[in-house]
Amino acid sequence: MTTTHLQSWRTRVALLLAGQTLSLIGSSVVQYAIVWHLAMRTDSGAVMTVTTLCAALPQAIVSLFGGVWADRWNRKALIMLPDALIALATVALALSIANGGEALALFFVILLIRSAGGGVQTPAVQSLIPDITPEEKLLRVNSINGTIQSVNMIAAPAIAAVLINIMPLWAILYVDVTTAVIGIAFVALIRVQSAARTRSNEAPSVLTEMRAGLRYAWRYPRIRSVLISYALVCFVNIAPMNLTLLLMNRGFQGQTLDLRFTVLETAADKLAANEMAWSVGMVVGGALLATVGAKLFHDNMALLAAAFFGMGIGTVALGLAPTLLLYLFVDFLIGVSTAIGTSPTYTLLQQETESDMQGRVFGLLTTFSGFGTPLGMLVFGPLADVVDVRVIFVVGGVLTIPFGVWLLRVDKRWARKVR
Repeated sequence: MTTTHLQSWRTRVALLLAGQTLSLIGSSVVQYAIVWHLAMRTDSGAVMTVTTLCAALPQAIVSLFGGVWADRWNRKALIMLPDALIALATVALALSIANGGEALALFFVILLIRSAGGGVQTPAVQSLIPDITPEEKLLRVNSINGTIQSVNMIAAPAIAAVLINIMPLWAILYVDVTTAVIGIAFVALIRVQSAARTRSNEAPSVLTEMRAGLRYAWRYPRIRSVLISYALVCFVNIAPMNLTLLLMNRGFQGQTLDLRFTVLETAADKLAANEMAWSVGMVVGGALLATVGAKLFHDNMALLAAAFFGMGIGTVALGLAPTLLLYLFVDFLIGVSTAIGTSPTYTLLQQETESDMQGRVFGLLTTFSGFGTPLGMLVFGPLADVVDVRVIFVVGGVLTIPFGVWLLRVDKRWARKVR
């Protein structure tokens, strides 16, 4: 019996989730610290637009290649290598800041590198999960993964808010380096029987395989509709959500909120509360799916449509919220809606995509959503310096709802065909 067989699927999943959890929390703390530093330093919609482009566009482009690589090469290596390269880039930024180098261009370059690493890693992670998980457990594992990541997103802004008030930015950057090393070690312990993905002399080119992945996705209406709707929702909804930093700074400046266990007074406190409210909602939504939802709900497309409805209505409410307390409550509900859509989306694609095409399909998902967000920011970011940022949230929310209607129609047509 091989070592792979001695290692149960639960052990392999636990090692993967543990490694990704540790890597994510360090990356999130540093990402929050960098973005907040730039937001508080500039208070500029233009700078937030460039920041979003640098954080999203490289991942969108590289994911096209990352998806092909995930179908062709060792998925474990494609998960670990980006963490190592990002850690090295983060060390370089820390050393530069410690020696007085804080040019905006430097921050943008590091964000570009971090984003590109995600373009390689994300398709590999999503493709490795069905390699080590029984199909009937996929929704549960994806929901647990989403819940763990959401817990990290609660901890990360809280940690970042504390650290940014007591430590220089260069020192905070080493948090990511430490967690990356530990995360790589966990993933290295996973034993997987690798499929033959090594390139031969007759293997098609990367561009040919990318085109094959796109043709494959377009052949199936459910996969195609998920990819398109994700991209367009990122354009009209997720992009404006990147302006919550400006909404908090401008809309609730001077407001103090006493939550009994803490008082939100400073800009850093409010930015952390903004992230944490959404993340708590993600935890609640993910926990519901991982427990009750995985047993009761089996229509992943309908769950994604419901998530779009919730995100659209919630985004409108964010723009209309008169108080910080109501804003945070609505932000929590948007987090619940987001979790209800994320795990079913991954599960649907994992179940309905052939194993040797999963990397490319997830690469397309990352690319489509990755392009949607920066393109949306090119529109909404500059507008935030011209019009009331609240109007942008209302418009973005209203434009999100039709995509939920579209997915329900696609789902009903598919249900009639399989009867």
